[in-house]
Amino acid sequence: MSSDEQTQPFIGHLLELRNRLLRCIVAVITVFLGLVYFANHIYEFIARPLIERLPAGATMIATDVASPFFTPLKLTLIVSLFITVPYLLYQIWAFVAPGLYKHERKMVMPLILSSSILFYAGVAFAYFVVFPLIFGFFTAISLDGVAFATDIASYLDFVLALFLAFGIAFEVPVAIMLLCWTGATTPRALQQKRPYIIVGAFVVGMLLTPPDIISQTLLAVPICLLFEVGVFCARFYCKTASDHSQ
Repeated sequence: MSSDEQTQPFIGHLLELRNRLLRCIVAVITVFLGLVYFANHIYEFIARPLIERLPAGATMIATDVASPFFTPLKLTLIVSLFITVPYLLYQIWAFVAPGLYKHERKMVMPLILSSSILFYAGVAFAYFVVFPLIFGFFTAISLDGVAFATDIASYLDFVLALFLAFGIAFEVPVAIMLLCWTGATTPRALQQKRPYIIVGAFVVGMLLTPPDIISQTLLAVPICLLFEVGVFCARFYCKTASDHSQ
């Protein structure tokens, strides 16, 4: 095979990658343009768990002149990225699909769907369950002579970090199924390590939440339950993979 014949498939892959990246960018921009009019409302919605628990007379502040304008826009762009996650994952799958076996292509789509749902579930859990507890804890702590005033940009960075942390934490079942599917471990081996998983879940809860047992438990318990779900579902994935390899 000549060097020109070897180069042509490589260039074709690069062109396809470029096209799919452009589609992802266009999708994010399209959603952003549809939401940008509501940027302030979106930020108010995200800030509500803190605003409702601020001490009497306290408000959020902006320490930078441009923060009231750029912070809601930044949030709207990230929300647009979150919304388009399933489409972005599909574009990634469509790019690598030609190199997968038929049974692997059948497995990837359910994984994409389940990972998207679990990520959104983690974000929703953080907003509706964790945020009220965290901000209730923080706002209850007061120091003499210190006014409670949170910068809007700092607040956004804080909640985005928690959104990402809980979204990733809720991907435990998908991660377990992938590990078992690739042969890195087995459901039985994971079941034997259950005590360590439970301890690890509470350690993660301790690191991601305020220092109170209620918040730690609210994160650790879902991780433990999702671990059990992942181990249960991994049995079917391992079975399917072994059947096709025979």
